Amino acid sequence: MSLAAEDVARFESSRPRLEAIAYRMLGSAGEAEDLVQETFLKWQGVDPRRIDVPEAWLTKVLTNLCLNQLTSARVRRETYVGQWLPEPLLAGDPMLGPADSAEQRESVSYAVLVLLERLSPNERAVYVLREAFEYSHAEIAGILDISEAASQQSFHRARKHVTEGRARSEVDETAAKRIVEEFLTAATSGRTDLLVRLLTGDAMGVGDGGGKVPARSKPFVGAEAVAKFFRGLFRSSGSKRALVGGTPEIYAWTANGDPAVVAAIDGRVIGVLCLEVTADGVAALRAQANPDKLVRATERWAAGDHGEPLFVAFREE
Repeated sequence: MSLAAEDVARFESSRPRLEAIAYRMLGSAGEAEDLVQETFLKWQGVDPRRIDVPEAWLTKVLTNLCLNQLTSARVRRETYVGQWLPEPLLAGDPMLGPADSAEQRESVSYAVLVLLERLSPNERAVYVLREAFEYSHAEIAGILDISEAASQQSFHRARKHVTEGRARSEVDETAAKRIVEEFLTAATSGRTDLLVRLLTGDAMGVGDGGGKVPARSKPFVGAEAVAKFFRGLFRSSGSKRALVGGTPEIYAWTANGDPAVVAAIDGRVIGVLCLEVTADGVAALRAQANPDKLVRATERWAAGDHGEPLFVAFREE
């Protein structure tokens, strides 16, 4: 069915919200874009004038597509090479969605996206729709075809899992960059003790290379172990230059609202390291290096002004 111009415009006005919902549901920008486009195809196949509340209809269609995707994703991740981490979104990306409240900002943080992987698909949908987009339980019940009571129960379970899983301190962009600069200064100093001071005692490090680039197959835990790893990571080495294809420029940035290190070569993002900050120090460092999950980050990076790098890694002394 050919849509009228106003019906196409109505969908396009909803696209940013739909993409933000799908990203939180899936942890993948690429999959979010695909499912929003599939939602548009379904929109083309109906008569919009017969739909009483287009926003609710579009949200329901998209959410059901996401639930199906999550079910198949769990099977795929059982055979994923190494640790699976979400796709990071750099500061300013519209797919990050609403950020007016602390709850909305928290719901898209890298650490919360990791924790959402532990929820059932329905719990994840309820949490995202309620916490990030402020849908009422009555609206969520209509979207998921469940009762309001079931929506409330799912939300309380989901929020309990998320709350128990972390103790984050919210930081603004200026503070985030300062934290990254302190971390990089310590990491490049050659002194493990300087890094240990920035970390919590039970700090955790994990990386996702997706089998495309080397990454540790299991998380490593403890301030000393994490400090030693990252001290060695930034040490100059010809083999490292050969492995990544050059000398990466290192920037202090933010991703998903978290302090982040961005490594780029000739404008191509090759790694994003997100720091989970608590009142006691950096509790977790999650590195995304799978090139398949850095396509959107590279597009955003190439289109923006990011100033001068803090330093160039692996450069010959």
